[in-house]
Amino acid sequence: MHELLPRAPPQSAGHRDQERPADLPRLRGVSRGSGVEAEHGDVTDAHVERGRMASLAAAVGRSARKGGERARAGVHAVADRIVANAPRIPVRDLAALREQFPGLGPEEIADKLVAGAANGTSTVGAGVGAAAMLPAPPAMPAELAAEIIGVASIEIKLIAELHEVYGVRAPGTVRQRAIAYLGSWAQERGIDAAVPATVNAALGVQMKRELRQQVLKRSFRNLPSLAPFMIGAAVGAALNRRDTHKLARKIRKDLRVRQVPWGALPPLQA
Repeated sequence: MHELLPRAPPQSAGHRDQERPADLPRLRGVSRGSGVEAEHGDVTDAHVERGRMASLAAAVGRSARKGGERARAGVHAVADRIVANAPRIPVRDLAALREQFPGLGPEEIADKLVAGAANGTSTVGAGVGAAAMLPAPPAMPAELAAEIIGVASIEIKLIAELHEVYGVRAPGTVRQRAIAYLGSWAQERGIDAAVPATVNAALGVQMKRELRQQVLKRSFRNLPSLAPFMIGAAVGAALNRRDTHKLARKIRKDLRVRQVPWGALPPLQA
């Protein structure tokens, strides 16, 4: 049966080559070229993306450097203001304190002084916290700086009067004593009047560095007082009261070791 069917005529090898799709190599070339172009496009996009990320990182770095410079300038400005205000802080001498608290000894008078200073610093903290809830609050960095300066003034006054009560008055003029008590505030330690070097070097490089560190530390501590909705007022008052009591404990511990009887206290120098 198969032998009766007509068969296709045999084709030569040349004829078969002519029937091969002539466009196949060309299409393959086109496909290969498209892949190269796509790969090149991906590489270009990757370079562009890396360039954008590098530019962003550079911009963030510049912003951080500028922010750090502004922060350092702010700390230095606050520290300079505290130094300028220190000699102007009114300090009661021992005679005035004994007149105000008659019949009380050194420890009882010191307790009264610490309680009054803690109330003062807590009021400052509450005031700054209350300012944060205003419809248009003032510039917060300025408020924070004002709080630090106000708290520093109260605590430096406390330190000076504690030195009077314990008979460890700093030697020198009003300005010299103020600078000595300023160094005591920055170091959170009582001064040693028997060692003049600790008083004379009060405004040295080391003390200035410690003063700026104290300002920076207070800045971070007082940030919660800027929280709104009266939360900042409560937190600011509590933190300032706690810090003032903590500072007073450190100062009193040092002064008790060096305490001088009231009768042996040298006369006050103007």
